[in-house]
Amino acid sequence: MAKTKIVVDSSAGLTAEEVKKYGITIVPLSVMIDGTIYVEGETITNDQFPKMMAEAKALPQTSQPPIGKFVEAFDRLGEDGSDVLCITMMEAISGTVHAAEQAATMSKTKVTVYDCGTTDRGMAFQVIEAAKVLENGGTVDEAVAKMKDVLAKSKLYLAIENLDNLVKGGRISKFAGALSNFLNIKIMLEVSDRSLHVRMKGRGKKAMHREWDKLVSAMTNGPKVKAIGISHVDAPKEVERLKEKVSAVCPDIPIVVRETVPIIATHTGLGACCLLYYTE
Repeated sequence: MAKTKIVVDSSAGLTAEEVKKYGITIVPLSVMIDGTIYVEGETITNDQFPKMMAEAKALPQTSQPPIGKFVEAFDRLGEDGSDVLCITMMEAISGTVHAAEQAATMSKTKVTVYDCGTTDRGMAFQVIEAAKVLENGGTVDEAVAKMKDVLAKSKLYLAIENLDNLVKGGRISKFAGALSNFLNIKIMLEVSDRSLHVRMKGRGKKAMHREWDKLVSAMTNGPKVKAIGISHVDAPKEVERLKEKVSAVCPDIPIVVRETVPIIATHTGLGACCLLYYTE
């Protein structure tokens, strides 16, 4: 029976169980480490990447999926007459949405491409809710409307432990990066209005921990939290601390903890830690 099927890029922070449950197709991004190309989820895992990045001679280079990969997925999924809803990470960190849009014009299948305005587990929140809408007989427009609603009620906070990768990637100047590292400056980023913004700068882990404590406390003062994720780049101690704090204020909500994907880890660097949640 024809239906609407979901395609996502590999930055979506979905568990293997969720991918299977909702029949989601993943089109992977790739990363090049010292001249060798690895495909996310196929030839490299999230857990393998941090060590490989740390030992690399140069900053890994990330690539969005080839247009042909999207076309291939769209055509295959549409063979039975189904439509496709393709959900991509935010344009502010990748041109993946544009590759998907071009592929949609080349495919025989009817495809709707939607930039979810976030990434990682925040993207997964939207994908799961969209899948539920479609499973219950809803339209693509209704699924997109639901994702917009989830985005409006979502929070993503990202703590950067080390600025080296941001410097190497050209995101900040070498002078600013060297000065900040010398002064032990940590930064907290926040996703809002489909963009990344600096929320806080502080010296040392104590400053970052104070900011985390403030953000966690705020989770109890607003609408009821529905789902929570913590993503990181080889930062087990920070994750454990944050998870303990979050569990104390939201004891009944499971927390999905995961090593983030290579494309995000490349930009954030080792030690990064991210809290993602959405509310009613």
